[in-house]
Amino acid sequence: MGLGLRFENGVGPVFEKPLQDEKTVRMLQPVDLEKLSYVMDAVSSIRRALSSRVPLLGFSGSPFTLACYMIEGRGSRNWLTVKRMMYARPDLFEHIINVNVDSVAAYLAAQISAGAQAVQIFDTWGGCLSAEMFRRYSLESMRRVIERLPKEHEGRRVPVIVFTKGGGLWVRDLAGIGADAVGLDWCVSLSEVRKAVSDKVALQGNLDPAVLLAGETVVRQEARKVLESYGPVDGGGHVFNLGHGVDIQTPVEAVAALVDEVHSYSRRFH
Repeated sequence: MGLGLRFENGVGPVFEKPLQDEKTVRMLQPVDLEKLSYVMDAVSSIRRALSSRVPLLGFSGSPFTLACYMIEGRGSRNWLTVKRMMYARPDLFEHIINVNVDSVAAYLAAQISAGAQAVQIFDTWGGCLSAEMFRRYSLESMRRVIERLPKEHEGRRVPVIVFTKGGGLWVRDLAGIGADAVGLDWCVSLSEVRKAVSDKVALQGNLDPAVLLAGETVVRQEARKVLESYGPVDGGGHVFNLGHGVDIQTPVEAVAALVDEVHSYSRRFH
């Protein structure tokens, strides 16, 4: 989108031209999908290689989370540059969010056309907001993206997953924006969330990724706790997953043990 994105070791995404003044914000335009044709080519290629063995998930950051990096220029502990604009110049902030809604909706729709069979909107930083601002900028923007996505492709429904890290307070809201599944971090009770949303959506998560650093016995024990917390699989359903990404220190053997335990232990809940 013209902001000069690169990734630095130990830092993550960095923008050479962050959106920190009115001129640059007003110049921002939705993503040119032709520049991302390599992504769609990769989706199509992977889909063919999978040969229907497992479903292929598409992915995008949420409009708000993308705005955080685009304004701050890189990751942050408190996102003060972002929040200063959000409160002091809501007109500029809303312009960025609106452009990102257009971009994310077009990007995910293109992934679906290329062969993605489900898509996830990853809202890493929505949990840093107040309840009012979360609903105004993060929740509403994800709802607008979902509204624009194709509901079916190749004769099948295309499920949409939303995930807000730190969003446990707003699970009822997240369950009401049109998504098919809501991802959960490890800071909430899976059983309590299930009661709260009344199986309106499937739930995904919510194992603490740090468990994978504690040895196979603990990995298997904690995996069972997550499965037991959700209970019998009916209604919305549960997709076992971590509550966030896999840490770089995680041994491959720990992941293998987790997958094995989930496959074997989950059978008793069907």
